[in-house]
Formats: sequence, C-alpha cells, structure tokens
Amino acid sequence: MEVVPKDLNNIRACMMCSLLKNTEQFTTDGCDNCEQWLNLRNNRERVYDCTSPNYEGMIALTNPDESWVARWQRIRGLVRGMYAISVNGKLPAHVQRELERQGIKYKSRDLGM
Repeated sequence: MEVVPKDLNNIRACMMCSLLKNTEQFTTDGCDNCEQWLNLRNNRERVYDCTSPNYEGMIALTNPDESWVARWQRIRGLVRGMYAISVNGKLPAHVQRELERQGIKYKSRDLGM
C-alpha cells in the first residue's frame, strides 16, 4: 500500500519518519509508519505537535526495501509514499519523553539543526 497526499493543500511532514500527508489524512488515518508510537489518529492537536508544515524537498518512495535513497534518508522499510528530505523542527519534549519510555530512540529529521 502506498500513501500519497490527497491534495497539495495543508501538506505536513511527520517529524519522526518524514512521511508527507495533508492534515486531514494524518487526523483520519494517523501516520502509516509511526502511529503506534505517536497516536495521531483522531487527535488534531497531536497532529500539529508531531508534524510540520515546514519541510524541504520531496522523495517518491516506490521500493522501500531496495532503494539507496531510502537507505540514505533513513526511510528504508517504511511504507511507499511521498517523504520530505528534511523536516524543520523537532518533536515536543513531552513526546520525546514518551518515546524514550517506550524504548524508541528519536532522531530529528531537521537537516538544518
């Protein structure tokens, strides 16, 4: 299954995996890669906390297991779809603490940091 933004309005990038979707898709479906940790589904405030409208570039990932670009961008093995090259910002401290408690290591996708 692939994930593609339904329209080009209100596109946001997941701060954990850099998947691109519009706000409504994140609110309705959550993040197809990170939902089990970020719990975005049906929580618009959480969508705004854990995604960013500010990102650089786009990658169309069609073969996540064999793509050298996927390996380079640290998105190997994730769902097919559109990904940001860099996501401006980082997850809020309280979300980072939640991830740590779950044993998940968070690494910012902001290449400008």
